[in-house]
Amino acid sequence: MARVKRGNVARKRRNKILRIARGYQGGSGTLFRTANQRVMKALCNAYRDRKRRKRDFRRLWIARINAAARVNGLSYSKLMGNLKKADIQINRKMLAQLAIINPKSFTSVVSSVKN
Repeated sequence: MARVKRGNVARKRRNKILRIARGYQGGSGTLFRTANQRVMKALCNAYRDRKRRKRDFRRLWIARINAAARVNGLSYSKLMGNLKKADIQINRKMLAQLAIINPKSFTSVVSSVKN
């Protein structure tokens, strides 16, 4: 069989990886082997952290709602339970925004739920 040299294909594959690795420090951005390792690791981290970002934001919103609810004399769990009973469908992101940007309206929401 004839020898296959992979001329253009190999160069395109390497350049694709090096293009992704542009801006990495040291040999990680210029040497193919280390750049390939760094890119694979970066892609794994990016995939994992897209999932983790959702968790982190939810934790942040819950912490903010809890702090604002306690100022109004209610715990987070009581507030969320009462919101469900009162059939007020407002998500955690919006509640957290209300608590920070417009505390008066958050207080009105809490007072409507307390009764």
